[in-house]
Amino acid sequence: MANHDIHFAVRRGTVHALVGENGAGKSTLMKILYGMQKPDEGTIAVDGEQVSFAGPADAIARGIGMVHQHFMLADNLTVLENTVLGAEALHGIGGQARKKIKELSDAYRLNVRPDVLVEDLGVADRQRVEILKVLYRGARTLILDEPTAVLVPQEVEALFDNLRDLKAEGLTVLFISHKLGEVLSVADDITVVRRGTTVASVKPEETNPKQLAELMVGSELPSPETRESTVTTARMLSVDKLRLSATDTDGAVRTVLDDIAFTIHKGEVLGVAGVEGNGQAELVEAVMGMREPDTGTVTLDGADITARSTRERREAGIGYIPEDRHRHGLLLEGTLWENRILGHVTETPNSKGQLLDLAGARADTARIVAEYDVRTPGIEVTAASLSGGNQQKLIVGREMSHNPKLLIAAHPTRGVDVGAQAQIWDQIREARRAGLAVLLISADLDELIGLSDTLRVMYRGRLVADADPATVTPEELGSAMTGAASGHLEHTEDAVEDAAPEGGESR
Repeated sequence: MANHDIHFAVRRGTVHALVGENGAGKSTLMKILYGMQKPDEGTIAVDGEQVSFAGPADAIARGIGMVHQHFMLADNLTVLENTVLGAEALHGIGGQARKKIKELSDAYRLNVRPDVLVEDLGVADRQRVEILKVLYRGARTLILDEPTAVLVPQEVEALFDNLRDLKAEGLTVLFISHKLGEVLSVADDITVVRRGTTVASVKPEETNPKQLAELMVGSELPSPETRESTVTTARMLSVDKLRLSATDTDGAVRTVLDDIAFTIHKGEVLGVAGVEGNGQAELVEAVMGMREPDTGTVTLDGADITARSTRERREAGIGYIPEDRHRHGLLLEGTLWENRILGHVTETPNSKGQLLDLAGARADTARIVAEYDVRTPGIEVTAASLSGGNQQKLIVGREMSHNPKLLIAAHPTRGVDVGAQAQIWDQIREARRAGLAVLLISADLDELIGLSDTLRVMYRGRLVADADPATVTPEELGSAMTGAASGHLEHTEDAVEDAAPEGGESR
């Protein structure tokens, strides 16, 4: 049962945080509140009046809007077009709509530009467009699902300023997050859910991250911080003079990776920091063989793999935790054991010679489910039935099970609770001690600083700065990620000047 005996009250004009481990029932609860799922029993009241929602339209009509963790925007449309899409009857699609968008943007300091294409916006700007969309539809209660998962510290503070403006105008925010420090800084009230049941309601001033973690998962809030060095002199991955171009929807060709060069040694974690949209995704895809670079070479354990396919690279020892688990990591309608096979169809225990070993795949899926605490009723259910955090744990377990030489980890703990986060960090550390090389991409700056042996900053497709994980702060790293120079980081010669921001865009 996803939810049972859930009870909590949200005060109007407050930020109310909902926290809990993966599979605790938070997503199901939010779907119920937004009309996407009907409860079997119990009541929901809005402003003292009992309500029943047949679908999201009913929730919207009662002033409830939801900003999903995975944004629901059309990249090829402008901000204005995305905002009015499906709500044309409210203010039309012309001057009246533009006026309303400007009023909302000014009132809540969202700073949106109606005529900009969404594909040209950074992740923080896209999030503001999503907030604008629900406000445009008259929402007085906003549900925000993991809103800070991909933001740098400066962007988090800007978002929290937006939330305070909303609260000051009498709006209510339901804030779902795994980042307990942020919860304590922005929430007025906190409800903790465990295994589908409300276990506590607390005030931020009366608790701390450690106590919240214990309420959620029964363990102390973990830290990725470790200064143990396992770096060897043996090169595992070398990327040299990598350049990659892409064609925009209007036919224009732009450079997305420019003269990228780095080496990762056995036992080393190389962390790459950057605001999303600055080339990290393309770098990962080029190393995985999913994109063909214009120039440059990729060498794995002494062998040139530049011309090899993605399958050949996997068979050569590359594990891959993708940034977008739905697009590149899972078959959502496939069973868990079918997803365990993905990317490793030719390897044991998934195959025997030229044939699939279905019994072996099923048995190993059961092992991964137990070892990585994937919350599921069984391995025959679909991946779509799992929460996002449990989907992530399944992927991590699958990739780590093949003892890779190199692990490409893009946001490996995105959407997982504190207990699972600690487990994944420990798995990476243990494998690193055995010689695993890791290319780590993450929006969690504490994770980058705590796990990395070497830190590089990517901005507009270039590696523009190096940082020492032992001394750099999240604020300094965040500044470098947005194109600002920092005296505590070693900048690549001329890189910051060449990559100076134009008009504040972070692409």
